Amino acid sequence: MLNLAYPLILGNLLQQGYNIADTFIIGRTLGAKALAAVGSSYTLMVFITSIFIGLCMGCSALFSMRYGAKDYENLRRTQAASLLITGTSTLIIFAFSCYYIQDIITLMQTPQELQDMTYDYLKIIFMGIWFVYLYNYYAYLLRALGNSLTPLIYLAVSVVLNIVLDIWFIVKLHYGIEGAAAATIISQAVSAIGLCFYCWKKVPETRFSRKDFKVSRQLLKQVFSYASLTCIQQSVMNFGILMVQGLVNSFGTAVMAAFTAAVKIDSFAYMPVQDFGNAFSTFTAQNY
Repeated sequence: MLNLAYPLILGNLLQQGYNIADTFIIGRTLGAKALAAVGSSYTLMVFITSIFIGLCMGCSALFSMRYGAKDYENLRRTQAASLLITGTSTLIIFAFSCYYIQDIITLMQTPQELQDMTYDYLKIIFMGIWFVYLYNYYAYLLRALGNSLTPLIYLAVSVVLNIVLDIWFIVKLHYGIEGAAAATIISQAVSAIGLCFYCWKKVPETRFSRKDFKVSRQLLKQVFSYASLTCIQQSVMNFGILMVQGLVNSFGTAVMAAFTAAVKIDSFAYMPVQDFGNAFSTFTAQNY
């Protein structure tokens, strides 16, 4: 259980370390307004990411059960059913986010002087929603099989690349807040596509084909049941933080910038506990 949990904890600590570095680079080079705009967007993206994590976590419990039983045919069918459900959910989130981007900014009570900057950042970040989904899907698939180290390696590559691109785009090329957004989605794309190819090449048990997509209504119902419940569980706290962000935004740029720094530091406190829970659920599901 500890061998499963430690890479998860290290991965999230690495991610939080990047968030601190990102905050430092943006705050020191682009100023408090840019930091406030990115911070307001950060809580929104954490909420959206928690939806993906919840969906994939629910599916991963079923993956673990199939894998633990060495029922690889049903594992692939469960993968196909989960792709249909999570892929459709991602499409809905993507379409909604892109169409209502200005309404979301207004709903979050973003100050007028930050709205254009926030819009410029989010319009690029939302393009990377597919990569966030793809990485989490395959990361939770590998973790379900007991491999939590490989997703950590790809995450580490993504984090290092993100920091390098942040410095290059913001400090060297002076692309501003759009450069920060571009650095994020490029690094996400590298880790997501890389992990996808790794699973396809190195884990033959998960290599599904067209016939696996002939799934029964009962299987779809089972996958949806698991995915929807864990989605609610994972996203409800982050939805609360998102609502608090809307309140914080009403106090202006300085308070928004301070809240951004505090939220990212606070993440260090609860992430390890959450990761232990995720590792234990995988261990239990395989044995079940």
